[in-house]
Amino acid sequence: MSRVGLIQMTSGSDPEHNIRWIEAQVEALSAQGAEWIVTPENAIVFGSKQDYHHHAEVLGNGPLQDGLSRIAKAFSVWLFIGSFPVRTPQGVTTTLLVYSADGQLVTSYDKLHMFDVDVADGHRHYRESDIFLPGSEVRLASTPFGELGLSICYDVRFPHLYSVLRQQGAQVILVPAAFTAVTGRAHWEILLRARAIETQCWVVAVNQGGVHEGGRETWGHSMVINPWGEIVASLAQTAATLVADIDLDLLAQVRTSMPVLSHTRFSNQFLEQKSEL
Repeated sequence: MSRVGLIQMTSGSDPEHNIRWIEAQVEALSAQGAEWIVTPENAIVFGSKQDYHHHAEVLGNGPLQDGLSRIAKAFSVWLFIGSFPVRTPQGVTTTLLVYSADGQLVTSYDKLHMFDVDVADGHRHYRESDIFLPGSEVRLASTPFGELGLSICYDVRFPHLYSVLRQQGAQVILVPAAFTAVTGRAHWEILLRARAIETQCWVVAVNQGGVHEGGRETWGHSMVINPWGEIVASLAQTAATLVADIDLDLLAQVRTSMPVLSHTRFSNQFLEQKSEL
């Protein structure tokens, strides 16, 4: 059994302000027994292309990342930063950072799927590929709390990613996000519960929530879902925190009683055979 803390935010473009707010919430959540804490997508910078590119740092090197490392170490918690702009020779990625309780950056995940869509809200057009480079690797984080499958926001619409994470040993799925109010109202809970049910994993989904600089509105409703697809804790739309207990014994019970992974016929070999027909 482990206790996770969720920090739902209404982040802006000033990273120092966002980090101060995160630190205050980490202090409060650790006092409630949280051993690992998750923030939303764009937790550190939520703004324009210029904002992301201006504040981007090389992975593992920079004052903003130093501050995040210090917070994890100061409160002896594992800290999952939902996404952070990382500078590479090819461009900027939007990257989930994982810090251990001693402040070490132990792994990271570059968002695979870019949110290039039209939405019937005030922002109207979203083109993440104009800002970020997509990732190319599936990643898990091995932690004292289990094997955590890493994903970010729009990834949640692509179930094949989560099937791979389950096959690679994921017990908990992380979905830090900045889901819009329009798409969140329609699909957020449904998609998250589906990912939990089909993978038989715990799902920890931490969203941005509220109205941000420039008028963009995000859905909030961060939640924790058990491997049977039940919501065990959730928030409303405004910035807030919650804690929830993650019981891997329940996960084992669900998987034993309904061993869907061993039943699947969609192995790589099967797919290759079908493609030859």
